[in-house]
Amino acid sequence: MATSTPLVEMKNISISFGGIHAVDNASVDLFPGEVVGLLGHNGAGKSTLIKILSGAYRRDAGQILVDGKEVDITNPRDAKAYGIETIYQTLALADNVDAAANLFLGRELRTAWGTLDDVAMESETRKVMGRLNPRFQRFKEPVMKLSGGQRQSVAIARALYFNARILIMDEPTAALGPQETAHVTELVKSLKGEGLGIFLISHDIHDVMHLADRVVVMKNGQVVGTASVDDVTEDEILGMIILGKCPPGAIPGPGALAPAAA
Repeated sequence: MATSTPLVEMKNISISFGGIHAVDNASVDLFPGEVVGLLGHNGAGKSTLIKILSGAYRRDAGQILVDGKEVDITNPRDAKAYGIETIYQTLALADNVDAAANLFLGRELRTAWGTLDDVAMESETRKVMGRLNPRFQRFKEPVMKLSGGQRQSVAIARALYFNARILIMDEPTAALGPQETAHVTELVKSLKGEGLGIFLISHDIHDVMHLADRVVVMKNGQVVGTASVDDVTEDEILGMIILGKCPPGAIPGPGALAPAAA
């Protein structure tokens, strides 16, 4: 992991819905070539925090910095302009068309005559897929016929082609078998090697321990703690998720359970 300026910092982020603090004074950061896993029960605030970064929600308080400079992200278009792309669990793919049509969906390339430039779009798709997943060959088939891992490749390729630097992956291995999960692991390692930063949202501790460099655990809208995966065990992370108890190897956040009085 680089020790330079973070790709993105979210500082003291808060947002409420109907008086309920969905995210309360949460801070996370992400460096180039790093995977940060966000863990917590449903309602812990991890997805809401990331939706603020992706522009789906607007924060009530706090700062977002990209490359050390404060930015204002009010919608998904703003996020994309800063190189922030989201790969949702549903992947948001059009099942009835091929990889190239999905890659350029809504941003199609056109010829000088204004018609769709299918040749150029397929050529560009082959280039980016060759960089991401050289074994991918099913360029002519509707994506509904692709495996889960191949569909992930298409969704990630779309983000990469449009210059993503910060990738948000929502449950990327959910409902995948062991072989497909291994394929997604390879994709993540490839992206890290290219210097991208990845926020990985997951309920699966084992998955996060295998893919992430650091973990951030949230509970009741607050950050319980942040730790390198090398400094904590799965049981300790489980204790953070369930009890809000921050182990010695983690940096406590506002949501950490206060130590018992001596």
